Amino acid sequence: MKRPLGVTILAILSGVLAVLAAIRVLQFLAILPFFFGPVAFRGFSLWAALMWGLMVWVYVWLTKMLWEVDPSAWMFLAVITVFNLILDFMVLIGGGGWGDIAVSTIINALVLIYVMIPGTREAFGTVKK
Repeated sequence: MKRPLGVTILAILSGVLAVLAAIRVLQFLAILPFFFGPVAFRGFSLWAALMWGLMVWVYVWLTKMLWEVDPSAWMFLAVITVFNLILDFMVLIGGGGWGDIAVSTIINALVLIYVMIPGTREAFGTVKK
């Protein structure tokens, strides 16, 4: 199946989100520090590292599905994107700052907007004719 440019961009953005999730894994394993303004600290949480590791796996798998223009990738991407936006919102409610989630929120919002465009849906064959 021919891959449109927009689907290629979605696959690349999914790969970027996988890298961001991998950075979170390294932060929760205390390999990379967390930054709050000028203050940097290290924190260890095996559970959080495992959960973010699962997200890395999900994003790598999703990137592969998008690259192959798998029709189920469209719905899966929409669900994962909404899930991540909800988690970002929960970070804000829990006392986190905008700087903690800015990149993730912006990329996820752009991906969700682009996924809902009819042309993108047509590329995956999810539009009823």
